[in-house]
Amino acid sequence: MKRVQIAPSILSADFSRLGEELKSVVDAGADLVHLDVMDGHFVPNITIGPAVIKALRKTSDITFDCHLMISEPQRYIDAFIDAGANMISVHIETEPHLQRALSQIRAGGAKAGVAVNPATSADALTDLYEFCDFILVMSVNPGFGGQKFIEPALKKISRIAAAIRERNLVIPIEVDGGIDPVTAPAVVRAGAEILVAGSAVFNHKDRAEAIRNLRNATSSALLV
Repeated sequence: MKRVQIAPSILSADFSRLGEELKSVVDAGADLVHLDVMDGHFVPNITIGPAVIKALRKTSDITFDCHLMISEPQRYIDAFIDAGANMISVHIETEPHLQRALSQIRAGGAKAGVAVNPATSADALTDLYEFCDFILVMSVNPGFGGQKFIEPALKKISRIAAAIRERNLVIPIEVDGGIDPVTAPAVVRAGAEILVAGSAVFNHKDRAEAIRNLRNATSSALLV
């Protein structure tokens, strides 16, 4: 049985003490940490950049999963790799030369991911599977935390999972948006292997319990 990975998103953390917040989820058993990078242009919010990630990198060796919700991502990929990113996802909607961007990420030693918004069809990925190491499916429109899960994302996840199997590839599907113990089981049954959870972890008084709740929900789903 596959093991689902839990990736707390620091978008829902207390930004006045990010170092402590990062340590709290690492100690609570997170598999990796999701870092939402927003530029106020591609999405209507501004969050963090390479300088903050570099500072956080000094406090932990956990896998940093950097989700670039920014315009012209190729201009900044090397800076995020230098800052300590282990995984970098680029939105298909922002990059006309996506294969080049993915190759740039891999050349820098990080895993390359393609991110797709809710309104983007799974068909847009047809010629990209061989160039990426993971696929990030957005189950909310990016820009803000605490949004409600968009149900049609389940069909997209299933279609992507089927396409990966048909190609005999090993490409984990990551899902971001509205993930909690209620929505997680269906997401995992559809084919997801990495779950990004912001509010469900950081708004819980006990982060270890929050992560356990997600693991228990997904374990039950895999047994069905």
